[in-house]
Amino acid sequence: MPEHVPDELADAELAAYLARVRADPGPPVRQRGVAAVRQAQRLRVLAAAPGPKLAAVDALTAGLRQVPARLYRPALEPRPLVVFLHGGMWVIGDLDSHDRACRRLAARAGVAVLAVDFRRPPEHKWPAAVDDAVDVVRWAVSEAAGLAETVRAAGPVAVAGDSSGGNLAALACLRLRDEGGPLPAAQILVTPNTDLTLSQPSARDKATGWGLDADDVAWGAALWVPGPSWLADPGVSPLYAADLSGLPPAVVVTAEHDPLRDEGDAYAARLAAAGVPVLHRVEAGMIHGFLSMERISPAAAAAGDRLFADVARVLAAGLTGAEPAPSGGPGGG
Repeated sequence: MPEHVPDELADAELAAYLARVRADPGPPVRQRGVAAVRQAQRLRVLAAAPGPKLAAVDALTAGLRQVPARLYRPALEPRPLVVFLHGGMWVIGDLDSHDRACRRLAARAGVAVLAVDFRRPPEHKWPAAVDDAVDVVRWAVSEAAGLAETVRAAGPVAVAGDSSGGNLAALACLRLRDEGGPLPAAQILVTPNTDLTLSQPSARDKATGWGLDADDVAWGAALWVPGPSWLADPGVSPLYAADLSGLPPAVVVTAEHDPLRDEGDAYAARLAAAGVPVLHRVEAGMIHGFLSMERISPAAAAAGDRLFADVARVLAAGLTGAEPAPSGGPGGG
């Protein structure tokens, strides 16, 4: 462990992790290909320690499309429900890759979590993942009163996602609004992709060496969208939507050293300008993917705990207006 924590990073453990990544980054995902990247992730999942024990974890299908899902319950009595959409550049990630994160969310926030195994590219191009997300969120919200026997839900329903899952959560809210609802009570966007053109400054300033390379994101986006001309389409990049009014209250959390930081910050600012209640925080000294790094870095664990507290607060009392992030991180305030 390094004796000195660089000012730019949140703790020594994070500095050590990034030093290892920078010393041996391995071949880029473009070179490795989808099958190899997915297999490497499966091996990491198998080697990881299990997450917190919960009262119940069950497989089920959700929505009209019978999308595979996994329900996490911290207690057997009904709780508010969070529909969770995992990250992974749209291409990788599954119910197992984010099992620990979903268990922590359920345990820390005291909510039921419904993780969605949406369809992924290249087998299923856009809009398949968005269709699945919309289907499950609509089902969860519209059937909330009748879900007590199915998912033991009670109270508000939110949608959440990290990284590309945050992109899907934002797109699901936009489509549900445009189709007349029903809308979830809140949208929880964690280091979200909102601009697939990767044209924001942080996509250049933090392009490599911070745990997520901008070109890896570009690779995943190219496998998902129909073609390059779609990257700035509001149907895939919510930052380009002409109107963000009428959307659910939002929690938007970005990370200082993340190529996706500026697009997440910009989306939070546009939501607030459109009159959407927003709680926005830039996690200073943090990198992308901190939700899955709690065993690596105490600072990452603390950042996750702050997010879980946000979720509990929003579902208990809601947001009453635009609530800027504390100062101290780029883009905050």
